[in-house]
Amino acid sequence: MDNQEIIVRQAVPDDKKYSTTITDEMESSANARGTGIAKRSPEYIEKKIDEGKAVIALTPKGDWVGFCYIETWSHEEYVANSGLIVSPEYRKSGVAKRIKQTIFKLSRKKYPTAKIFGLTTGLAVMKINSDLGYEPVTYSELTQDEEFWAGCKSCVNYEILMSKDRKNCMCTAMLYDPKDHYEPEETKAFFEENKTGFERLLRFKQWKFLDAFRRKDKKGGGSLKSFFALFFN
Repeated sequence: MDNQEIIVRQAVPDDKKYSTTITDEMESSANARGTGIAKRSPEYIEKKIDEGKAVIALTPKGDWVGFCYIETWSHEEYVANSGLIVSPEYRKSGVAKRIKQTIFKLSRKKYPTAKIFGLTTGLAVMKINSDLGYEPVTYSELTQDEEFWAGCKSCVNYEILMSKDRKNCMCTAMLYDPKDHYEPEETKAFFEENKTGFERLLRFKQWKFLDAFRRKDKKGGGSLKSFFALFFN
């Protein structure tokens, strides 16, 4: 199906019927990639829809295609566009970019002064974020809301995050600050110029953290087998 035929819009209460499909695909996708996400229940997705904080993608016939939602932290000083998921048959079609564009616009409309941030392990999402005006940042520039970081406990990489005192992990942090930001054309150009470097960074993180777990495993304190499974199964 042509990407432009897919409907991308703010989710409405009738869309709650897709909540289980969405959460099942979130979990399945995370398992397939070997990377963790904060697990969400169908009830949580339904709450986001009721609050007007979600974007959904559907075919003209009503088949589910993709989803994303808004979370707020630190008294709405920070906003995260979370849970981006696309049905496997529609991946690499450009629909993820349309969803991100729509949820970004919705976030700016609802929270015009908030800093919008995201954490990702994927180069494709980094590119989409760069096209919107996000910049790579350190974890110290993100919300320090304990509730946000508590959401990482269900992630398979949580032990890494805590071993780094929440200063680094497998994810790359990106931020859009409405009060101090480059224009999307600039961040897009920066990403393209440094794409190879970002690829190396992601690989370096995997190698560096893997080495740390290897040394820890030799001392009997880690699970190297399970860590290898994250990346090579």
